[in-house]
Amino acid sequence: MRMDDERESRNVEDRRNSSGGGGRGLPSMGTMMMIWPLIRPLLRTKFGWAILGLGAVAYFSGFNPLSLVGVGGSHSSPVNKAHDEKEAVFIKKVLASTEDVWSQVLLKYGIRYKKPIMVLYRGSTRSGCGHASAQMGPFYCPVDQKVYLDLGFFDELARRHNAPGDFAQAYVLAHEIGHHIQNMQGTLDKVQRAKQSWGGNSVKSNALQVRVELQADCYAGVWANRAHKQFNILEPGDVEEALRAASSIGDDKLQKETTGYVRPDSFTHGSSQQRVEWFRRGLSSGDLSQCNTFQ
Repeated sequence: MRMDDERESRNVEDRRNSSGGGGRGLPSMGTMMMIWPLIRPLLRTKFGWAILGLGAVAYFSGFNPLSLVGVGGSHSSPVNKAHDEKEAVFIKKVLASTEDVWSQVLLKYGIRYKKPIMVLYRGSTRSGCGHASAQMGPFYCPVDQKVYLDLGFFDELARRHNAPGDFAQAYVLAHEIGHHIQNMQGTLDKVQRAKQSWGGNSVKSNALQVRVELQADCYAGVWANRAHKQFNILEPGDVEEALRAASSIGDDKLQKETTGYVRPDSFTHGSSQQRVEWFRRGLSSGDLSQCNTFQ
């Protein structure tokens, strides 16, 4: 993917060096056992309890006081900072490309594009939609209109899902930006109201959510089409990388890997075939109107 000469977006909130970025879960049992000799004496005095209270507030606000005594951190494994920074620069350029493309495309539909913020973090952080962790994968929060991304997800995409490559990474971000487009169009709000009106009917809600996700895949394809025409970014093999990524994270494939069987009524993102088909539709047409998954 040719991005060397492209600009980096400035609409980025980099929390990678903030020791988890806030919104932590509880320390692991192993960590608790390690620090218990430090905690036990503090429990004997009011001053000690005050120190523990301040430490707890700091921990759940995002600062890890355990790091002061060499315990804990934002990651359980070391981060290759050079590799991490290279990926950060690349994904910032992809974000800039989405800004340029969607600012032009949406004008034709009478919509002024509001550029979202991309939050880069490690381990965990807080979002307008609640706690965010690396285990959740990348996601878009319509409340604060931000995309949350732990760059470690790309390593997992390559290792666990056998979907390496820079354009596979670009597809992931473009999909989340697709949700931002849906938010601007009012689609996410309509979907949420429909789900609430069904009173917890999970089958109907899941089916509707699949349509939301497939449309975001189609929007990612539209972006790829327009970005290539505007910036000549695609190289041989790039499209295959994106298709492999779309296929590898289909609900049927993930369910088969984790449980050994497939339950279509529990799908929330669509099958591998559906995800590939809708991305292809957007990629081949470059036309937003071809992405109506709700028909």
